[in-house]
Amino acid sequence: MKVDLIERAEKFEEMKMSHMSTSDRVVASREAKDLILSINKIYKKTKESELMEIMKKITVKKKRIEQRLKGRPLV
Repeated sequence: MKVDLIERAEKFEEMKMSHMSTSDRVVASREAKDLILSINKIYKKTKESELMEIMKKITVKKKRIEQRLKGRPLV
């Protein structure tokens, strides 16, 4: 299970963000949330620093996707 999650996380990190439609961004954001929560469950038990680093990388990418979804302020 842990290996599967790490593989999914690596695949998510390598995914290109350019030329994504809005629905693709929504799907990617939800997938990132699912990955982060799943990895966090394992991290709580094992406290492996590798898992924390993976969660941080996914969170950064998720924030970029959500920022693009919400758009820029008009100010």
